[in-house]
Amino acid sequence: MSEDQYTRQDPREQYPRPGRQEGQEQPHPGTGSRMGPEPDHGERSYRGSERLRDTKAVITGGDSGIGRAVAIAFAREGADVLISYLDEEQEDAERTAELVREAGRRAVLAPGDLRTEDACRAVAERAGAEFGRIDVLVNNAAYQMVQEDGLLGIDSEQFDRVFKTNVYAMFWLCKAAVPLMRPGAAIINTSSIQAFSPSPELMDYAATKAAIVNFTKSLSADLLAKGIRVNSVAPGPVWTPLIPATMPAEKIGDFGAQSPMGRAAQPAELAPAFVFLASQESSYVTGEILGVTGGQPLT
Repeated sequence: MSEDQYTRQDPREQYPRPGRQEGQEQPHPGTGSRMGPEPDHGERSYRGSERLRDTKAVITGGDSGIGRAVAIAFAREGADVLISYLDEEQEDAERTAELVREAGRRAVLAPGDLRTEDACRAVAERAGAEFGRIDVLVNNAAYQMVQEDGLLGIDSEQFDRVFKTNVYAMFWLCKAAVPLMRPGAAIINTSSIQAFSPSPELMDYAATKAAIVNFTKSLSADLLAKGIRVNSVAPGPVWTPLIPATMPAEKIGDFGAQSPMGRAAQPAELAPAFVFLASQESSYVTGEILGVTGGQPLT
């Protein structure tokens, strides 16, 4: 683990490699505190420099995993953060809020299931009431469930849940948030390497991530006339609670081994990409998919 995100070191050995990951099966949505090793969200390592001073941000799935890492980074860069999460994730969300407040920024907790348009509209309205505007919307909430039988293992209930959580909610949130955005605002959608190299056991999830890539590109063209940029971060394998909550226990120890880097990413390694796309440093970047994949190409 690095002292901060600027400490140069061998990226292959920066975090645990497969074989040292323990993590056991957990009920969805899972929690990082029961994982071994516990994910690094940048609690001790992320160092900010006011790149998002006075920014008002909304992060879905912000309680743990990538969402928590982004919330910590945004706060340490000067942003106030609204965290959207499931009711079952209350404990994790409160911990994330503590970390945001320790950085001297406001944290607003907004529990709720985003699989309905009303819930998505409520998140945007809450942000408007608390902050007066939305400068950055991070659509990060996602659902997946591994099915070893591929197509025949995916029932309609799962298929509907995956698309409602990953795609419908993104669409509804963007519709609700854009009226609260002004020129200079940004939308960042979490896609995945699965959009480009889909795994059969994640067929439905991979399809949603491909949809997110396409949606990101078309939405960027649509919103550029309003001065709003839209981009996506496409992670490779990341060590988050979603892994023990959706994968068989026997596969967890090898998670990330397929990456050219030889290991899974930690959430803290994703946060700088979101900060870049949220900041004015990326003012000429829109409609892009930024891969953070450990060397696996987006093709």
